[in-house]
Amino acid sequence: MHHTIQPGDTLMALSRRYAGDGRAWPALGVLNQVRDPRRLRPGSVLRIPSRLLPAETAIVEFVQGPVAAVPAPGQAGKPALTVGEPLPEGARVQVGPEAFVTLRLADGSLIRLRADSDVQLQQLRRRGRAGSVQSVLDLRRGGVESSVTPQAQPDRRFDIRTPTATTSVRGTRFTVDLAGSGQATTSVDQGSVLVRAAAESGARHAARSNQPAAAPAVMLAGDQGVAVSAGGQLGTVRPLLPAPDATSLPAIWHDADLLSLSVPALAGAAVYQWQLANDADFAQVVRSQRSSSPEARWPGLPDGRYYLSIRGVDEAGIPGRAATQSITVKTQPAPPLYQFPPPGGTIDRAQGELRCTGVAGAGFYRIQLASDRAFQRLLVDEERLSACRTALVQVPPGSYFWRAASVRQLPDGSLDDGPFAKAQAVVVGESPATPDAASVHTDEDHGVDGVRLYWAADPRQTFQLQIAAQGDFSQPLVDTHLAQPSWSSQELAPGDYQVRIKVIDPSGLQSQFSSARTFRVRPAIESGAGLPVTSSDGQPLTRP
Repeated sequence: MHHTIQPGDTLMALSRRYAGDGRAWPALGVLNQVRDPRRLRPGSVLRIPSRLLPAETAIVEFVQGPVAAVPAPGQAGKPALTVGEPLPEGARVQVGPEAFVTLRLADGSLIRLRADSDVQLQQLRRRGRAGSVQSVLDLRRGGVESSVTPQAQPDRRFDIRTPTATTSVRGTRFTVDLAGSGQATTSVDQGSVLVRAAAESGARHAARSNQPAAAPAVMLAGDQGVAVSAGGQLGTVRPLLPAPDATSLPAIWHDADLLSLSVPALAGAAVYQWQLANDADFAQVVRSQRSSSPEARWPGLPDGRYYLSIRGVDEAGIPGRAATQSITVKTQPAPPLYQFPPPGGTIDRAQGELRCTGVAGAGFYRIQLASDRAFQRLLVDEERLSACRTALVQVPPGSYFWRAASVRQLPDGSLDDGPFAKAQAVVVGESPATPDAASVHTDEDHGVDGVRLYWAADPRQTFQLQIAAQGDFSQPLVDTHLAQPSWSSQELAPGDYQVRIKVIDPSGLQSQFSSARTFRVRPAIESGAGLPVTSSDGQPLTRP
Protein backbone atom coordinates (compact mmCIF):
# COMPACT_ATOMS: atom_id res chain seq x y z
CA MET A 1 0.00 0.00 0.00
CA HIS A 2 1.30 3.48 -0.87
CA HIS A 3 0.53 7.00 0.37
CA THR A 4 1.37 10.24 -1.41
CA ILE A 5 2.53 12.87 1.09
CA GLN A 6 0.24 15.87 1.42
CA PRO A 7 1.10 19.20 3.10
CA GLY A 8 0.70 18.82 6.85
CA ASP A 9 1.24 15.03 6.94
CA THR A 10 3.35 13.65 9.78
CA LEU A 11 4.59 10.12 10.42
CA MET A 12 2.60 9.94 13.65
CA ALA A 13 -0.62 11.01 11.95
CA LEU A 14 -0.06 8.55 9.12
CA SER A 15 0.71 5.83 11.68
CA ARG A 16 -2.60 6.48 13.43
CA ARG A 17 -4.43 6.59 10.08
CA TYR A 18 -3.12 3.32 8.68
CA ALA A 19 -1.92 1.28 11.65
CA GLY A 20 -4.52 2.56 14.13
CA ASP A 21 -1.71 3.40 16.55
CA GLY A 22 0.55 6.46 16.45
CA ARG A 23 3.36 4.52 18.13
CA ALA A 24 4.14 2.71 14.87
CA TRP A 25 5.69 5.85 13.30
CA PRO A 26 9.33 4.85 13.98
CA ALA A 27 8.91 1.59 12.01
CA LEU A 28 7.22 3.52 9.20
CA GLY A 29 10.10 5.98 9.10
CA VAL A 30 12.80 3.29 9.07
CA LEU A 31 11.06 1.35 6.27
CA ASN A 32 10.87 4.46 4.09
CA GLN A 33 14.29 5.82 5.10
CA VAL A 34 12.84 9.13 6.30
CA ARG A 35 15.70 11.31 7.47
CA ASP A 36 13.62 14.00 9.19
CA PRO A 37 10.26 12.66 10.45
CA ARG A 38 9.13 16.23 11.17
CA ARG A 39 9.57 17.38 7.59
CA LEU A 40 7.94 15.17 5.01
CA ARG A 41 8.27 16.32 1.41
CA PRO A 42 4.82 16.78 -0.24
CA GLY A 43 4.47 14.68 -3.39
CA SER A 44 6.83 11.95 -2.23
CA VAL A 45 5.42 8.43 -1.75
CA LEU A 46 5.51 6.38 1.45
CA ARG A 47 5.17 2.61 1.42
CA ILE A 48 2.77 1.27 4.06
CA PRO A 49 3.51 -2.42 4.76
CA SER A 50 0.45 -4.60 5.37
CA ARG A 51 2.06 -5.97 8.54
CA LEU A 52 1.59 -2.56 10.17
CA LEU A 53 -2.17 -2.54 9.50
CA PRO A 54 -4.48 -3.87 12.25
CA ALA A 55 -5.10 -7.58 11.78
CA GLU A 56 -8.60 -8.91 11.25
CA THR A 57 -10.06 -12.43 11.25
CA ALA A 58 -12.54 -14.40 9.18
CA ILE A 59 -15.39 -16.04 11.10
CA VAL A 60 -16.71 -19.50 10.21
CA GLU A 61 -20.34 -18.81 9.35
CA PHE A 62 -21.32 -22.34 8.28
CA VAL A 63 -19.55 -25.68 7.96
CA GLN A 64 -20.66 -29.10 6.85
CA GLY A 65 -18.47 -32.14 6.49
CA PRO A 66 -14.72 -32.42 6.99
CA VAL A 67 -13.11 -28.97 6.79
CA ALA A 68 -9.67 -28.40 8.29
CA ALA A 69 -7.63 -25.25 8.94
CA VAL A 70 -3.89 -25.57 8.37
CA PRO A 71 -2.28 -22.82 10.51
CA ALA A 72 0.27 -20.30 9.39
CA PRO A 73 3.77 -20.79 10.85
CA GLY A 74 3.73 -20.14 14.54
CA GLN A 75 -0.03 -20.59 14.89
CA ALA A 76 -1.93 -23.45 16.50
CA GLY A 77 -3.92 -25.59 14.10
CA LYS A 78 -7.29 -27.25 14.48
CA PRO A 79 -8.25 -30.48 12.70
CA ALA A 80 -11.91 -29.53 12.17
CA LEU A 81 -13.60 -26.14 11.96
CA THR A 82 -16.67 -25.19 13.97
CA VAL A 83 -19.26 -22.47 13.47
CA GLY A 84 -18.23 -19.18 15.10
CA GLU A 85 -14.54 -19.99 15.08
CA PRO A 86 -12.20 -17.10 14.06
CA LEU A 87 -9.53 -17.77 11.45
CA PRO A 88 -6.45 -15.52 11.50
CA GLU A 89 -4.50 -14.17 8.60
CA GLY A 90 -2.36 -16.89 7.04
CA ALA A 91 -4.71 -19.76 7.84
CA ARG A 92 -5.23 -22.27 5.05
CA VAL A 93 -8.70 -23.80 4.74
CA GLN A 94 -8.96 -27.24 3.13
CA VAL A 95 -12.46 -28.45 2.25
CA GLY A 96 -13.22 -32.16 1.81
CA PRO A 97 -14.85 -33.63 -1.33
CA GLU A 98 -18.32 -33.67 0.25
CA ALA A 99 -17.89 -30.66 2.53
CA PHE A 100 -18.77 -26.95 2.40
CA VAL A 101 -17.80 -23.89 4.42
CA THR A 102 -18.78 -20.21 4.45
CA LEU A 103 -16.57 -17.51 5.95
CA ARG A 104 -17.63 -13.99 6.93
CA LEU A 105 -14.98 -11.30 6.61
CA ALA A 106 -14.68 -8.23 8.82
CA ASP A 107 -16.70 -6.07 6.39
CA GLY A 108 -19.57 -8.59 6.24
CA SER A 109 -18.57 -10.14 2.90
CA LEU A 110 -19.40 -13.84 2.55
CA ILE A 111 -16.90 -16.28 1.06
CA ARG A 112 -18.35 -19.68 0.12
CA LEU A 113 -15.75 -22.38 -0.42
CA ARG A 114 -16.93 -25.24 -2.60
CA ALA A 115 -16.32 -28.90 -2.00
CA ASP A 116 -12.74 -30.07 -2.59
CA SER A 117 -11.25 -26.57 -2.36
CA ASP A 118 -8.02 -25.25 -0.85
CA VAL A 119 -7.81 -21.54 0.06
CA GLN A 120 -5.29 -19.54 2.09
CA LEU A 121 -6.30 -16.33 3.87
CA GLN A 122 -3.23 -14.50 2.67
CA GLN A 123 -4.15 -11.06 4.03
CA LEU A 124 -6.82 -9.94 6.50
CA ARG A 125 -6.09 -6.32 7.46
CA ARG A 126 -7.83 -3.00 7.97
CA ARG A 127 -6.67 0.53 7.21
CA GLY A 128 -6.65 1.98 10.71
CA ARG A 129 -9.16 1.13 13.37
CA ALA A 130 -12.22 2.02 11.28
CA GLY A 131 -10.80 2.08 7.78
CA SER A 132 -11.47 -0.14 4.78
CA VAL A 133 -10.76 -3.85 4.93
CA GLN A 134 -7.86 -5.26 2.91
CA SER A 135 -8.48 -8.94 2.05
CA VAL A 136 -6.44 -11.23 -0.18
CA LEU A 137 -7.27 -14.92 -0.70
CA ASP A 138 -5.06 -17.45 -2.50
CA LEU A 139 -7.11 -20.12 -4.29
CA ARG A 140 -4.99 -23.24 -4.71
CA ARG A 141 -7.72 -25.67 -5.73
CA GLY A 142 -11.48 -25.75 -6.25
CA GLY A 143 -13.81 -22.77 -6.33
CA VAL A 144 -14.89 -19.69 -4.40
CA GLU A 145 -18.19 -17.84 -4.58
CA SER A 146 -18.08 -14.35 -3.11
CA SER A 147 -20.82 -11.95 -2.04
CA VAL A 148 -18.87 -8.81 -1.26
CA THR A 149 -20.46 -6.09 0.84
CA PRO A 150 -20.49 -2.77 -1.07
CA GLN A 151 -18.11 -0.23 0.43
CA ALA A 152 -17.87 3.54 -0.08
CA GLN A 153 -14.10 3.64 0.54
CA PRO A 154 -12.19 3.81 -2.74
CA ASP A 155 -9.11 2.20 -1.19
CA ARG A 156 -10.93 -1.02 -0.17
CA ARG A 157 -9.17 -4.16 -1.43
CA PHE A 158 -10.55 -7.63 -2.06
CA ASP A 159 -8.47 -9.95 -4.27
CA ILE A 160 -8.73 -13.65 -5.08
CA ARG A 161 -5.50 -14.94 -6.53
CA THR A 162 -4.76 -18.13 -8.46
CA PRO A 163 -1.37 -19.17 -9.85
CA THR A 164 -2.30 -17.60 -13.20
CA ALA A 165 -4.67 -14.71 -12.45
CA THR A 166 -5.88 -12.26 -9.86
CA THR A 167 -9.51 -11.17 -9.56
CA SER A 168 -10.03 -7.82 -7.85
CA VAL A 169 -13.46 -6.82 -6.70
CA ARG A 170 -15.20 -3.74 -7.97
CA GLY A 171 -18.68 -5.17 -7.41
CA THR A 172 -20.68 -7.54 -5.29
CA ARG A 173 -21.21 -11.14 -6.46
CA PHE A 174 -18.85 -13.30 -8.50
CA THR A 175 -17.21 -16.73 -8.67
CA VAL A 176 -13.62 -17.86 -9.22
CA ASP A 177 -12.77 -21.47 -10.14
CA LEU A 178 -9.41 -23.16 -10.50
CA ALA A 179 -9.49 -26.34 -12.57
CA GLY A 180 -7.11 -29.24 -12.11
CA SER A 181 -5.50 -28.25 -15.41
CA GLY A 182 -4.49 -24.89 -13.92
CA GLN A 183 -7.05 -22.84 -15.86
CA ALA A 184 -8.78 -20.14 -13.81
CA THR A 185 -12.23 -18.79 -14.65
CA THR A 186 -14.16 -15.81 -13.32
CA SER A 187 -17.84 -15.09 -13.81
CA VAL A 188 -19.72 -12.05 -12.51
CA ASP A 189 -23.36 -12.10 -11.47
CA GLN A 190 -23.55 -8.52 -10.20
CA GLY A 191 -21.25 -5.51 -10.19
CA SER A 192 -17.81 -5.69 -11.79
CA VAL A 193 -14.39 -7.22 -11.17
CA LEU A 194 -10.93 -6.70 -12.60
CA VAL A 195 -9.14 -9.86 -13.80
CA ARG A 196 -5.37 -9.64 -14.20
CA ALA A 197 -3.28 -12.41 -15.72
CA ALA A 198 -0.13 -13.29 -13.82
CA ALA A 199 2.54 -11.23 -15.54
CA GLU A 200 5.38 -13.78 -15.37
CA SER A 201 3.37 -16.74 -16.65
CA GLY A 202 1.87 -14.59 -19.39
CA ALA A 203 5.32 -13.54 -20.57
CA ARG A 204 6.56 -17.13 -20.58
CA HIS A 205 3.54 -18.22 -22.63
CA ALA A 206 4.14 -15.42 -25.18
CA ALA A 207 7.80 -16.38 -25.54
CA ARG A 208 7.01 -20.08 -26.10
CA SER A 209 4.24 -19.40 -28.62
CA ASN A 210 6.12 -16.59 -30.43
CA GLN A 211 2.98 -14.51 -30.17
CA PRO A 212 2.38 -11.09 -28.62
CA ALA A 213 1.40 -11.19 -24.97
CA ALA A 214 -2.32 -11.01 -24.19
CA ALA A 215 -3.80 -7.98 -22.52
CA PRO A 216 -2.67 -8.03 -18.87
CA ALA A 217 -6.08 -7.18 -17.43
CA VAL A 218 -9.74 -6.97 -18.30
CA MET A 219 -12.75 -5.48 -16.50
CA LEU A 220 -15.78 -7.77 -16.28
CA ALA A 221 -19.28 -6.38 -15.84
CA GLY A 222 -22.30 -8.29 -14.64
CA ASP A 223 -23.27 -11.31 -16.78
CA GLN A 224 -19.74 -11.62 -18.17
CA GLY A 225 -16.96 -14.13 -17.68
CA VAL A 226 -13.43 -14.89 -18.77
CA ALA A 227 -10.96 -17.78 -18.60
CA VAL A 228 -7.22 -17.52 -17.95
CA SER A 229 -5.23 -20.45 -19.31
CA ALA A 230 -2.73 -22.44 -17.28
CA GLY A 231 -0.08 -20.50 -19.16
CA GLY A 232 -1.46 -17.20 -17.90
CA GLN A 233 -3.11 -15.98 -21.11
CA LEU A 234 -6.39 -14.10 -20.84
CA GLY A 235 -9.21 -15.46 -22.93
CA THR A 236 -11.98 -13.57 -24.63
CA VAL A 237 -14.61 -11.91 -22.47
CA ARG A 238 -17.87 -13.67 -23.16
CA PRO A 239 -21.46 -13.33 -21.98
CA LEU A 240 -22.61 -15.84 -19.39
CA LEU A 241 -24.93 -18.64 -20.42
CA PRO A 242 -28.56 -17.92 -19.49
CA ALA A 243 -30.07 -19.62 -16.48
CA PRO A 244 -31.48 -23.13 -17.09
CA ASP A 245 -35.26 -23.51 -17.16
CA ALA A 246 -36.21 -24.70 -13.67
CA THR A 247 -39.99 -24.27 -13.99
CA SER A 248 -40.57 -28.03 -14.23
CA LEU A 249 -38.89 -28.77 -10.88
CA PRO A 250 -41.25 -29.86 -8.09
CA ALA A 251 -42.03 -27.48 -5.26
CA ILE A 252 -42.35 -30.38 -2.79
CA TRP A 253 -40.35 -33.62 -2.67
CA HIS A 254 -41.61 -36.67 -0.78
CA ASP A 255 -38.97 -39.40 -1.29
CA ALA A 256 -37.08 -40.01 1.96
CA ASP A 257 -34.27 -41.98 0.30
CA LEU A 258 -33.38 -40.04 -2.83
CA LEU A 259 -33.63 -36.50 -4.19
CA SER A 260 -33.62 -36.75 -7.98
CA LEU A 261 -34.04 -33.57 -10.05
CA SER A 262 -33.73 -32.71 -13.73
CA VAL A 263 -34.17 -29.70 -16.03
CA PRO A 264 -34.28 -29.36 -19.82
CA ALA A 265 -30.88 -29.30 -21.52
CA LEU A 266 -29.40 -25.81 -21.93
CA ALA A 267 -27.89 -24.87 -25.30
CA GLY A 268 -24.14 -24.28 -24.97
CA ALA A 269 -23.79 -26.01 -21.59
CA ALA A 270 -21.04 -28.62 -21.36
CA VAL A 271 -21.46 -29.17 -17.61
CA TYR A 272 -24.11 -28.33 -15.01
CA GLN A 273 -23.43 -27.05 -11.48
CA TRP A 274 -26.04 -27.91 -8.84
CA GLN A 275 -26.14 -26.58 -5.29
CA LEU A 276 -28.65 -27.09 -2.50
CA ALA A 277 -28.56 -24.80 0.53
CA ASN A 278 -30.44 -24.08 3.74
CA ASP A 279 -30.70 -20.39 2.91
CA ALA A 280 -31.51 -18.18 -0.07
CA ASP A 281 -28.02 -16.60 0.03
CA PHE A 282 -26.38 -20.05 -0.36
CA ALA A 283 -24.18 -19.41 2.64
CA GLN A 284 -25.16 -22.83 4.01
CA VAL A 285 -24.68 -25.26 1.12
CA VAL A 286 -25.54 -28.86 2.07
CA ARG A 287 -25.30 -30.59 -1.34
CA SER A 288 -23.30 -29.87 -4.48
CA GLN A 289 -22.80 -31.68 -7.76
CA ARG A 290 -21.28 -31.23 -11.22
CA SER A 291 -22.76 -33.37 -13.96
CA SER A 292 -22.50 -33.67 -17.73
CA SER A 293 -26.27 -34.07 -17.96
CA PRO A 294 -28.96 -31.72 -16.60
CA GLU A 295 -29.74 -34.12 -13.75
CA ALA A 296 -28.80 -34.27 -10.08
CA ARG A 297 -29.23 -37.14 -7.62
CA TRP A 298 -28.51 -36.86 -3.91
CA PRO A 299 -29.20 -39.04 -0.86
CA GLY A 300 -32.36 -38.15 1.05
CA LEU A 301 -32.47 -35.00 3.17
CA PRO A 302 -34.17 -34.16 6.47
CA ASP A 303 -37.56 -32.48 6.16
CA GLY A 304 -37.38 -28.74 5.63
CA ARG A 305 -37.19 -25.95 3.11
CA TYR A 306 -34.15 -25.74 0.85
CA TYR A 307 -32.91 -23.53 -1.97
CA LEU A 308 -31.66 -24.92 -5.27
CA SER A 309 -29.20 -23.28 -7.68
CA ILE A 310 -28.47 -24.61 -11.19
CA ARG A 311 -25.92 -23.18 -13.62
CA GLY A 312 -24.79 -24.25 -17.04
CA VAL A 313 -21.03 -24.18 -17.60
CA ASP A 314 -19.83 -23.43 -21.14
CA GLU A 315 -17.00 -25.17 -23.03
CA ALA A 316 -14.51 -22.64 -21.63
CA GLY A 317 -15.41 -23.68 -18.08
CA ILE A 318 -17.19 -20.41 -17.23
CA PRO A 319 -20.32 -20.85 -15.06
CA GLY A 320 -23.42 -19.13 -16.41
CA ARG A 321 -26.36 -17.44 -14.74
CA ALA A 322 -28.02 -19.34 -11.93
CA ALA A 323 -31.59 -20.49 -11.81
CA THR A 324 -32.73 -20.56 -8.18
CA GLN A 325 -35.82 -22.09 -6.68
CA SER A 326 -37.01 -23.15 -3.27
CA ILE A 327 -37.93 -26.77 -2.70
CA THR A 328 -39.58 -28.32 0.36
CA VAL A 329 -38.66 -31.83 1.45
CA LYS A 330 -41.61 -33.45 3.25
CA THR A 331 -41.18 -37.15 4.03
CA GLN A 332 -42.58 -37.46 7.56
CA PRO A 333 -44.64 -39.01 8.94
CA ALA A 334 -43.66 -41.91 6.71
CA PRO A 335 -46.40 -43.29 4.46
CA PRO A 336 -47.87 -46.74 5.17
CA LEU A 337 -46.96 -49.85 3.21
CA TYR A 338 -49.64 -51.46 1.07
CA GLN A 339 -50.95 -54.81 2.30
CA PHE A 340 -53.96 -55.66 0.11
CA PRO A 341 -54.62 -55.98 -2.72
CA PRO A 342 -51.26 -56.57 -4.48
CA PRO A 343 -50.28 -54.10 -7.24
CA GLY A 344 -52.90 -54.22 -9.98
CA GLY A 345 -54.92 -56.74 -7.97
CA THR A 346 -58.70 -57.03 -7.82
CA ILE A 347 -60.87 -56.36 -4.80
CA ASP A 348 -64.50 -57.32 -4.18
CA ARG A 349 -66.54 -54.14 -3.83
CA ALA A 350 -69.06 -55.81 -1.54
CA GLN A 351 -66.79 -57.59 0.92
CA GLY A 352 -63.19 -56.53 0.28
CA GLU A 353 -61.30 -53.52 1.60
CA LEU A 354 -58.11 -51.62 0.88
CA ARG A 355 -55.58 -52.34 3.62
CA CYS A 356 -52.17 -50.90 4.57
CA THR A 357 -49.78 -51.15 7.51
CA GLY A 358 -49.81 -49.00 10.61
CA VAL A 359 -47.02 -46.45 11.15
CA ALA A 360 -45.41 -45.71 14.51
CA GLY A 361 -46.43 -42.28 15.76
CA ALA A 362 -49.37 -41.93 13.36
CA GLY A 363 -52.74 -41.14 14.91
CA PHE A 364 -54.78 -41.30 11.71
CA TYR A 365 -54.57 -42.39 8.11
CA ARG A 366 -55.81 -40.99 4.83
CA ILE A 367 -56.82 -43.15 1.86
CA GLN A 368 -57.78 -41.87 -1.57
CA LEU A 369 -59.18 -43.71 -4.59
CA ALA A 370 -59.35 -42.04 -8.00
CA SER A 371 -60.09 -42.95 -11.59
CA ASP A 372 -56.90 -41.16 -12.79
CA ARG A 373 -53.27 -41.41 -11.74
CA ALA A 374 -53.14 -37.65 -11.00
CA PHE A 375 -56.00 -38.03 -8.46
CA GLN A 376 -58.01 -35.27 -10.03
CA ARG A 377 -61.17 -37.42 -10.11
CA LEU A 378 -61.57 -38.72 -6.58
CA LEU A 379 -64.17 -41.33 -5.68
CA VAL A 380 -62.95 -41.94 -2.12
CA ASP A 381 -61.13 -39.53 0.22
CA GLU A 382 -61.17 -40.82 3.79
CA GLU A 383 -59.13 -38.25 5.74
CA ARG A 384 -59.21 -39.40 9.35
CA LEU A 385 -59.20 -43.20 9.55
CA SER A 386 -58.21 -44.70 12.87
CA ALA A 387 -56.89 -47.80 11.06
CA CYS A 388 -55.28 -47.94 7.62
CA ARG A 389 -58.18 -49.64 5.82
CA THR A 390 -61.40 -48.73 4.06
CA ALA A 391 -64.23 -50.54 2.27
CA LEU A 392 -65.40 -49.75 -1.28
CA VAL A 393 -69.07 -50.70 -1.13
CA GLN A 394 -70.18 -47.55 -2.97
CA VAL A 395 -67.55 -47.75 -5.73
CA PRO A 396 -68.73 -49.16 -9.07
CA PRO A 397 -66.63 -51.89 -10.74
CA GLY A 398 -63.70 -50.55 -12.75
CA SER A 399 -59.97 -49.79 -12.83
CA TYR A 400 -58.66 -47.23 -10.32
CA PHE A 401 -55.63 -45.94 -8.43
CA TRP A 402 -55.30 -45.72 -4.66
CA ARG A 403 -52.81 -44.20 -2.23
CA ALA A 404 -52.42 -43.84 1.53
CA ALA A 405 -50.77 -41.37 3.92
CA SER A 406 -50.08 -41.17 7.65
CA VAL A 407 -51.32 -38.30 9.84
CA ARG A 408 -49.74 -37.39 13.18
CA GLN A 409 -50.85 -35.03 15.90
CA LEU A 410 -48.35 -32.32 16.85
CA PRO A 411 -47.80 -31.13 20.45
CA ASP A 412 -50.02 -28.09 19.85
CA GLY A 413 -52.90 -30.36 18.83
CA SER A 414 -52.72 -29.61 15.10
CA LEU A 415 -52.57 -32.42 12.57
CA ASP A 416 -49.61 -32.99 10.28
CA ASP A 417 -50.34 -34.90 7.07
CA GLY A 418 -47.44 -36.93 5.72
CA PRO A 419 -46.81 -37.62 2.04
CA PHE A 420 -48.82 -40.20 0.15
CA ALA A 421 -47.24 -43.50 -0.76
CA LYS A 422 -46.68 -44.01 -4.47
CA ALA A 423 -50.04 -44.61 -6.15
CA GLN A 424 -50.95 -48.21 -6.87
CA ALA A 425 -53.35 -49.60 -9.46
CA VAL A 426 -56.39 -51.57 -8.26
CA VAL A 427 -59.39 -53.17 -9.95
CA VAL A 428 -62.74 -53.07 -8.17
CA GLY A 429 -64.97 -55.96 -9.17
CA GLU A 430 -67.85 -58.12 -7.99
CA SER A 431 -67.31 -61.65 -6.75
CA PRO A 432 -69.14 -64.36 -8.73
CA ALA A 433 -72.40 -65.58 -7.26
CA THR A 434 -72.28 -68.50 -4.89
CA PRO A 435 -73.26 -71.66 -6.80
CA ASP A 436 -76.64 -73.24 -6.09
CA ALA A 437 -76.19 -76.75 -4.69
CA ALA A 438 -79.17 -77.88 -6.75
CA SER A 439 -77.21 -77.01 -9.92
CA VAL A 440 -74.69 -79.79 -9.23
CA HIS A 441 -75.76 -82.92 -11.11
CA THR A 442 -74.54 -86.52 -10.89
CA ASP A 443 -74.27 -89.05 -13.67
CA GLU A 444 -74.32 -92.41 -11.95
CA ASP A 445 -75.49 -94.44 -14.96
CA HIS A 446 -73.01 -93.37 -17.58
CA GLY A 447 -71.66 -96.94 -17.84
CA VAL A 448 -68.34 -96.37 -16.11
CA ASP A 449 -67.38 -97.34 -12.56
CA GLY A 450 -67.35 -94.43 -10.11
CA VAL A 451 -69.09 -91.08 -10.24
CA ARG A 452 -69.25 -87.96 -12.41
CA LEU A 453 -70.38 -84.49 -11.27
CA TYR A 454 -71.13 -81.51 -13.52
CA TRP A 455 -72.78 -78.09 -13.34
CA ALA A 456 -73.52 -75.05 -15.51
CA ALA A 457 -70.92 -72.20 -15.49
CA ASP A 458 -69.32 -69.32 -17.39
CA PRO A 459 -66.59 -70.76 -19.66
CA ARG A 460 -64.06 -68.20 -18.31
CA GLN A 461 -64.43 -69.36 -14.71
CA THR A 462 -62.48 -71.98 -12.79
CA PHE A 463 -63.55 -73.90 -9.69
CA GLN A 464 -62.55 -75.38 -6.38
CA LEU A 465 -64.31 -78.65 -5.51
CA GLN A 466 -64.34 -80.37 -2.13
CA ILE A 467 -65.83 -83.76 -1.24
CA ALA A 468 -66.28 -85.02 2.29
CA ALA A 469 -67.97 -87.87 4.11
CA GLN A 470 -70.55 -87.10 6.77
CA GLY A 471 -70.44 -83.39 5.84
CA ASP A 472 -67.08 -82.82 7.58
CA PHE A 473 -65.11 -80.47 5.30
CA SER A 474 -62.35 -79.80 7.85
CA GLN A 475 -60.45 -82.70 6.30
CA PRO A 476 -61.99 -83.24 2.87
CA LEU A 477 -61.42 -86.45 0.97
CA VAL A 478 -61.05 -84.42 -2.23
CA ASP A 479 -59.89 -80.79 -2.55
CA THR A 480 -59.00 -79.84 -6.10
CA HIS A 481 -59.06 -76.96 -8.59
CA LEU A 482 -60.77 -77.49 -11.92
CA ALA A 483 -60.59 -75.68 -15.24
CA GLN A 484 -63.87 -77.23 -16.39
CA PRO A 485 -67.28 -77.44 -14.64
CA SER A 486 -67.10 -81.20 -14.17
CA TRP A 487 -65.33 -83.82 -12.11
CA SER A 488 -65.24 -87.62 -12.18
CA SER A 489 -63.54 -90.36 -10.17
CA GLN A 490 -63.34 -94.10 -9.88
CA GLU A 491 -61.48 -93.94 -6.58
CA LEU A 492 -64.38 -93.30 -4.18
CA ALA A 493 -65.75 -96.37 -2.43
CA PRO A 494 -69.49 -96.94 -2.77
CA GLY A 495 -71.42 -94.84 -0.31
CA ASP A 496 -72.94 -91.43 0.39
CA TYR A 497 -70.83 -88.21 0.14
CA GLN A 498 -71.26 -84.47 0.17
CA VAL A 499 -69.84 -82.01 -2.36
CA ARG A 500 -69.46 -78.23 -2.37
CA ILE A 501 -68.09 -75.91 -5.05
CA LYS A 502 -66.48 -72.44 -5.15
CA VAL A 503 -66.39 -70.33 -8.34
CA ILE A 504 -63.20 -68.40 -9.20
CA ASP A 505 -63.53 -65.46 -11.60
CA PRO A 506 -60.77 -64.60 -14.14
CA SER A 507 -60.09 -61.46 -12.04
CA GLY A 508 -59.21 -63.68 -9.08
CA LEU A 509 -62.36 -62.92 -7.10
CA GLN A 510 -63.98 -65.97 -5.55
CA SER A 511 -67.48 -66.87 -4.51
CA GLN A 512 -68.37 -68.48 -1.23
CA PHE A 513 -68.58 -72.27 -1.18
CA SER A 514 -71.97 -73.55 -2.18
CA SER A 515 -74.06 -75.37 0.38
CA ALA A 516 -73.27 -79.09 0.51
CA ARG A 517 -75.10 -81.45 -1.84
CA THR A 518 -75.34 -85.17 -1.12
CA PHE A 519 -74.62 -87.74 -3.80
CA ARG A 520 -74.16 -91.50 -3.85
CA VAL A 521 -71.49 -93.65 -5.40
CA ARG A 522 -73.14 -96.88 -6.46
CA PRO A 523 -71.29 -100.24 -6.49
CA ALA A 524 -70.11 -101.55 -9.83
CA ILE A 525 -72.03 -104.85 -9.37
CA GLU A 526 -75.29 -105.04 -7.42
CA SER A 527 -77.56 -107.88 -6.32
CA GLY A 528 -81.20 -107.99 -7.33
CA ALA A 529 -81.96 -106.15 -4.10
CA GLY A 530 -79.65 -103.30 -5.10
CA LEU A 531 -76.92 -104.27 -2.63
CA PRO A 532 -73.21 -104.44 -3.54
CA VAL A 533 -71.87 -107.89 -4.41
CA THR A 534 -68.65 -108.56 -2.48
CA SER A 535 -65.79 -111.01 -2.77
CA SER A 536 -64.75 -113.47 -0.08
CA ASP A 537 -62.68 -110.76 1.59
CA GLY A 538 -65.67 -108.44 1.82
CA GLN A 539 -64.56 -105.95 -0.89
CA PRO A 540 -67.11 -104.86 -3.53
CA LEU A 541 -66.65 -106.55 -6.89
CA THR A 542 -65.68 -104.43 -9.88
CA ARG A 543 -66.40 -104.89 -13.54
CA PRO A 544 -63.80 -106.90 -15.49
